[in-house]
Amino acid sequence: MPQERRATLSDIDRLAEIRGAVRENRLSDPSSVTRADYEDFVGRGRVWVREAGGRIVGFSAGDDRDGAIWALFVEEDFHGQGIGTALLARACGDFRREGFTKAHLTTDPGTAAERLYRKLGWSFIGMTEDGEYRFELSLR
Repeated sequence: MPQERRATLSDIDRLAEIRGAVRENRLSDPSSVTRADYEDFVGRGRVWVREAGGRIVGFSAGDDRDGAIWALFVEEDFHGQGIGTALLARACGDFRREGFTKAHLTTDPGTAAERLYRKLGWSFIGMTEDGEYRFELSLR
């Protein structure tokens, strides 16, 4: 069974490629997520990846400063295989070990991501100023 692993700096180009290829939750300003952002999260050991056939097909990142899921993206051909669920669990597991009692994230309304978070027990807690849905998960 495939396992997740921590990302390395050499994975960053692939992470950015996956992030840039999404159809939902697209960045309104792609330059708002920089290589330095990826380097920071990878350098702090915050990024988990899943490989298939020797190639990264998804990744997650949790922010240890505030308990936010910074990223959860899976290549479209691999949707529906539990990869996103497993990657999200890894990021939340990091938060639990670090003493966080809640994790939070945002996503666009009406997306597959929204449906996944609801299915996994995340609670809708409101909207951001940008119109995204804000979710929270108890880590207890």
